[in-house]
Amino acid sequence: MTPTLDDRITGSLLGAAVGDALGGPVEGYTPEQILERHGGRVTGIVGPWNGDAWRTARPIAPYHKGDGHVTDDTLMTHALIRVYEKVRDHLDAYAVAEHLVPDLLTTPRWIPELEAEALPLQRIFLAEKWLVARLHYGHVDPREAGSGNIVNCGAAMYMAPVGLVNAAHPDGAYAEALDIAGAHQSSYGREAAGVFAAAVAAACAPGATPGSVVTAALALAKDGTRAAIEAVCEVASRHTDFETALAPLRKAVAPFDTVGPDYRAPSLGARRPSRLHAIEELPVALGMLLVGEGDYRRTVLGAVNYGRDCDSIATMAGAIVGALHGEPAVPSDWSKQVAEASRLDLHAPAQALAAVAHEVFARDTARHRAHESAYAALTSAAR
Repeated sequence: MTPTLDDRITGSLLGAAVGDALGGPVEGYTPEQILERHGGRVTGIVGPWNGDAWRTARPIAPYHKGDGHVTDDTLMTHALIRVYEKVRDHLDAYAVAEHLVPDLLTTPRWIPELEAEALPLQRIFLAEKWLVARLHYGHVDPREAGSGNIVNCGAAMYMAPVGLVNAAHPDGAYAEALDIAGAHQSSYGREAAGVFAAAVAAACAPGATPGSVVTAALALAKDGTRAAIEAVCEVASRHTDFETALAPLRKAVAPFDTVGPDYRAPSLGARRPSRLHAIEELPVALGMLLVGEGDYRRTVLGAVNYGRDCDSIATMAGAIVGALHGEPAVPSDWSKQVAEASRLDLHAPAQALAAVAHEVFARDTARHRAHESAYAALTSAAR
């Protein structure tokens, strides 16, 4: 049975949150370190890397990563959904300044990793704090505010809602995400935001497959982002077991990645604008989508066990698989455990975004018909 749009939206957002929670406790480590720490590959929800010492253990403290807690990827995704709820139409960089930044800055929310209610600003990473510094305090033009920020996956990691509002319309998702992300990032960080949103939109199309999603992403991706996706997905197409794919996928993306081999000690060229480079997370997520053949467990566990920035890789991979197959694709025991552990209603944001998506489509249809009518009048007058 073909999933409905509402099913796909729910599956995508659940899939993203569960992937985020699965990847959080092993973020920053190598596949070899993960294997040693857990006595094998991660096959489900695990506890913090440092056990009960998570509050003080470096370099993670003071975040409780593990036990089903979502991270900033999901917090930012839900924040963007709240912006859609307010605007109830397509978003742009000004929507980030007018709605997203105040949400981060003024409204306390439950933060699972802090096990406390706090402002989202107190949890998000420096690349996201940039939004507040530039837009709230600096009053920079929102369309240009991302220029100068470090280039990473910060803007890309929460763009799934853009793809879902533009379901089955990758070109529209790409353009909207680029506009939104202009307030946050530049260069290949902004590009990845557009391509990821397009991939989610492509996954919503009836009959979509992992291959068609990658094709849609490549049709829009530019510069190093496109080259990195091509290189990683060409290698991924030779594997159906993530264990054999871990090292080859890392080797394929390495020439485009500025962070370098040691994730916790980035190179001097890391996170700087470039037309030649790409963030690592999106190409690897698409690669694992191919390796896992669109199966949620295989795809997301491949992303998790890849290590490095694996919470964001698994967030992206999970969002795409969920959009492909709907909520049934996401193991219900995992989603239930993540919702309970994170003390979040993971279905409510999906229901809210689905309502907005239907309203936006109706508005788009009316706008298109008005354009058609105007065009017909213009061309008939010329005869």
